[in-house]
Order: sequence, then C-alpha cells, then structure tokens
Amino acid sequence: MTQKKVLISGASIAGPTLAFWLNRYGFKTTIVERAESLRLGGQNVDIKGAAQKVAQLMGIEDEIRAADTGELGVQFVNEANVIQAALPKGESNLGTSELEILRGDLVKILYNHTKDDVEYLFGNQIIQLDEIEESVKVTFQNGEIRVFDLVICADGIRSRTRGLIFGEEPVVRPVGLYVSYFTIPRAASDSRWARWYNASNARVIVMRPDNEGTTRASFSFLSEPMGYEKLSTMEQISLLKQKFSDAGWEVKRVLSALENNTDIYFDAISQVIAPRWSKGRCAMTGDAAFCPSPLTGMGVSLSVLGAYILAGELSTHTDHQQAFAAYEKVFRPYVTKIQKLPPGVPKLAHPKTKMGIFLLNTIIKIISSKAVQKLGSLFSGKEKSSTDDTIELPDYSKLVSV
Repeated sequence: MTQKKVLISGASIAGPTLAFWLNRYGFKTTIVERAESLRLGGQNVDIKGAAQKVAQLMGIEDEIRAADTGELGVQFVNEANVIQAALPKGESNLGTSELEILRGDLVKILYNHTKDDVEYLFGNQIIQLDEIEESVKVTFQNGEIRVFDLVICADGIRSRTRGLIFGEEPVVRPVGLYVSYFTIPRAASDSRWARWYNASNARVIVMRPDNEGTTRASFSFLSEPMGYEKLSTMEQISLLKQKFSDAGWEVKRVLSALENNTDIYFDAISQVIAPRWSKGRCAMTGDAAFCPSPLTGMGVSLSVLGAYILAGELSTHTDHQQAFAAYEKVFRPYVTKIQKLPPGVPKLAHPKTKMGIFLLNTIIKIISSKAVQKLGSLFSGKEKSSTDDTIELPDYSKLVSV
C-alpha cells in the first residue's frame, strides 16, 4: 500500500509531535517552516498530566527532565526585593511545574527524534493550497509545487497557513494583556527561584532562571487591544520603556538589557477560537487551532495532546474526514474546558493599586500555606494534583507499525 503523504506547516512543538506519531503509523511526512532554522528562543514551558504520558510514550520524558531549567519555585517580591510569598516547585498549579523546560530545548528534542525520518523544509512556506481530486496541490514560496494527500496546519496563533484554509473564520480573541519575553544577563540578585514583582498600574515583571547561565525576563501589562503587536521591535522597546520606566525594583537593569537585544518576543495575549478544525483534506492543531493563551499554563500540553490524538485518529480511519471528525469529538470538549479562564483573569494577577498588590501577595501566602495544602488534599482525597488531567487518553498502541 502506498504511504499517505502529509505536509505539516510549523516546526515548533505541535508539528514535530504530529510528524513523530504519523511516522510511527506508517505515513510519509514533510514539515515546512518559514524560519531559516529551528526557532530556539522562548521562555519556560511545562508538560502536564496526559501530555506527560504522551512524552513517556514517545520516549522523551527523561530528556525533558535532563533539560530542566532548575527553577525551584516562584517568589513574589516587593520593590526592595523582600519576599512577600513563595510557591515552591510542584506545590501549586500557579507556580513551577514538575517538568519545566525552555521552549527551545523542547523544540530541539522533538527535532532530534524526527529529523532522520521526516523531511524538513526550512526557509519556506505555503502560499497556495488547491484540492485536486484525492490530493492537495501545494505551492511553496520558492515556486515549487508538490502534491500531498493531506495538509495539516500546526504553526502559531497568527498562522498564515490557517488563513489559506479557513480565511477569517477562526477568531483570535485578545484577553486584555500584552506581554514581552526576552533573555538578559544573569545578575547577583538572580537565583534558582523565579521572582515575580507587581508594580502599580497593573504591571508585572518576572525573572526566571534558565539552564544556560542567563535569565529569562518578561514584562506584562493590562491593556485593551491597541495593535502594539504590529509595531516594529524598536517601537515596542520604546513602548516598554514608556510603560515601565517608573516601575521600581530592578526595572533599570531589565530595560537596559533591551537596548541591543535580538531575542525579544512581544504580543497581545490571545486565544484562538475556531468553529471547526478541518476543511476538506486540510486540518489544524496546536496554537493555530486552539491556543488557550499562556494564562492557562496548558499551551504546550494541548499541542502535544492534539498532535497525538490527530495522528492516532488518522491512523484509525481510512477516510480522512472521519478521522478529522473523530479528532474533534475526542479533543474539543477538553480544549473548551481548558480555554475557560477563571473569573478575574488576568486582572487578578495585575492589580492597579498598592492595596491590590498587598491583597494578591496575601492570597498567594495563604495558598502556599502547608495547612491549606493539607486541608485541600483531605477534601480532594488525593495528594497534590499537578494539573487538570480529566481527558481520557486514547490508546493507539496497536497502530504502531515498527
């Protein structure tokens, strides 16, 4: 039987995970990535619950643990850097998870486990898709035209490939928060603990340790959609200076590190709400399909789970439309649940006044209390639950062709 050829757009996390499983099930996969090489920047990400089980099935859990950032937890500090509250690693969904890894390190692990069996096309992208009979004709930016059985969009929240398939149908919904991530030199005040600082007027600065001898910093601030994500990098740096120059704490150090920084990510935190995840012989997964926003802490986990389930259903069903329908039936209820942000988020974590900051730190201190944690475990009937792991993970093990 001829191998089905699948083109995947996006070489971050969802794409290579999907390719890994499709290859296991006997598909011939190609990944196209707009960047000239792997995009290795980014902050800490974590893999939770059922997604951790998928990592175990892929044989990469030990590699993820070995690349751990070493973060011990999160300390909430005041302007004088005095700790107001702390959440040690693994003791709360609000803090550091069991499996914390730099996004770039996870991308490298996934690439290394797929590069020998998957065709990677870097520095290229899809510019046109045409369904012809029982295949999809794909036109690439470099002028090449190729034919595939299926095309899967597995790239980012502002995916261009998604637009070619679904047009404006999926909605990118801002949650009222802007964030900027970047890497800065490590200083004597940095430790293996992440430090969270709230400034008045709904501003937050966070500094987290990594395993590369540097510090991962971020700015976030509440704002209605203003189109800031469309500004040039220099304009965004200027905006951050304007917003944070009087924030106190170590802001001068952080802002000075922005001057010649080429590792800056700036965006409006948003969710992707799509009424359907497939159309004809094309489908999507990962952030392009159902980004829950970083506020949920489940973005990477959803990408891993969605790729695993999509690959499994494509292997279970000979008809791609039935496979796509089954993929949505299994996974959409869980995605919908994860995308429901708790009341008050993100405003609760970004108080405007000093009194609001004091109340936030008091709440964190209560949450981190050993007595409260013990009481919670008594009522729940189980010890510390690392995440909402309510999805029943399908077993596709009988499909493995190797």
